Amino acid sequence: MRTRLLPLLIVLMAGVLLALGFPLAASLAASEQQRVVVDRLDDAARFAALAQFVGEGSFGTDERGATLSGELASYHDVYGIRTGIFYRDNRAMAAAPEDWAVPYEGEGRRAFHEALLGRRSHDPPQVWPWQPGARLTIASPVVRDGDVVAVVVTDSPTGQLRSRILRGWLLIFAGESAAMLLAVGAAFRLTGWVLRPVRVLDAVTHDIATGRMNSRVAATGGPPELRRLAHSFNEMADHVEEALEQQRAFVADASHQLRNPLAALLLRIELLALELPEGNEEIASVRTEGKRLARVLDDLLDLALAEHAAAELRLTDVGALTAERVASWRPVAEDKGVVLEGECGAVTAWADPVALSSALDAVIDNALKFTPAGEEVTVAVAVVPDGKTVAVVVADRGPGLTEEELGRVGDRFWRAGRHQNVKGSGLGLSIARVLLTAGGGGVAFAPNEPHGLRVTVTVPRHAPAEPRGQGFTER
Repeated sequence: MRTRLLPLLIVLMAGVLLALGFPLAASLAASEQQRVVVDRLDDAARFAALAQFVGEGSFGTDERGATLSGELASYHDVYGIRTGIFYRDNRAMAAAPEDWAVPYEGEGRRAFHEALLGRRSHDPPQVWPWQPGARLTIASPVVRDGDVVAVVVTDSPTGQLRSRILRGWLLIFAGESAAMLLAVGAAFRLTGWVLRPVRVLDAVTHDIATGRMNSRVAATGGPPELRRLAHSFNEMADHVEEALEQQRAFVADASHQLRNPLAALLLRIELLALELPEGNEEIASVRTEGKRLARVLDDLLDLALAEHAAAELRLTDVGALTAERVASWRPVAEDKGVVLEGECGAVTAWADPVALSSALDAVIDNALKFTPAGEEVTVAVAVVPDGKTVAVVVADRGPGLTEEELGRVGDRFWRAGRHQNVKGSGLGLSIARVLLTAGGGGVAFAPNEPHGLRVTVTVPRHAPAEPRGQGFTER
């Protein structure tokens, strides 16, 4: 979830910083240019004050004209700014360089006409750093006796202005980059703080789903809403565990209490059979159903005990244990005319030996039960390619199951409709699944081509992780 939430927060924060950065950059550029404009206006006003006292046609012939000419030349030499004073008819009163004339078009012409109306240039177009040939033109009127008699025009290069703007932008970029890094770090911490209880809740939910019903969420961090959710989850888990415990107790008690009356009933049936002719079909049918009911009760009791008992995991030689179970079931296979083969190398894993043995018995018994005479059942032990689990694969050559039936195999009391005449209670694979899940293992079902069923029993290769003390608690 963090991989989805964190990019969203980063995009939002980047948008906010950009929304602040662009106006700030534009404001800095405008401020730098305004400072230059003010300087040029001051210089133009000084030249206009000198030009007021220079009469038309007398430039260069009196001391004031010579002074103005010298000022313009010095100004151009020092700053590289072209400056001219032009009469209304575009004739030059003075200019530096001397051959410079008032522009006939563009921003210079606009500023010249504006000054003829008695207004200074206050808002020339903004100069940007990516405009290497841009120049800044400022015009100021020369007023004599209330009339505009000439215009002072300055045409400035913008290299230094663009450099200052660019440096300011780099500082803004550096500041926003630092702010973005801080924001990303804060977002990372924030998402971790918010999502940590969610991850813990997900882990505990998985534990409960896989049979660890005593797992609980330790609501020690995160927003108040998630802490309340964790508290509610723990209450729900308590109720579910209590209901399941009552169900297990009922099944175990009912199975146990029914065994004695059933045993007495079977005994009476046997006594009654002695009084009837040998081979009576009704008695045989009653005897068969009674024994089937006894098996169901035994399986129910085994299932209740399997769900209630905790797994005692230890490092186990799965290969040796599987070979032992194969050897135990081989006489049964021979009686049925089925070939039972085992490929059981030395592979160790963490498992409860008793639970794993019971699960393998249930799976092998199921394979032999549905495999016709003359066919083969193979049992192979191998390490799964990911290296995390050990698999015991039991493959038979029976009729197999359809896709729909594969989705239901392992459910309690479920049996395929075409296999109802085969002995069994429909609880064997359910018991195997419960026994394996309690130890962190599992069981999976798949077709065995060209026909048959492939059952894969898995147990973890590595020791189970310690309970996450800050993530959940176990009672």
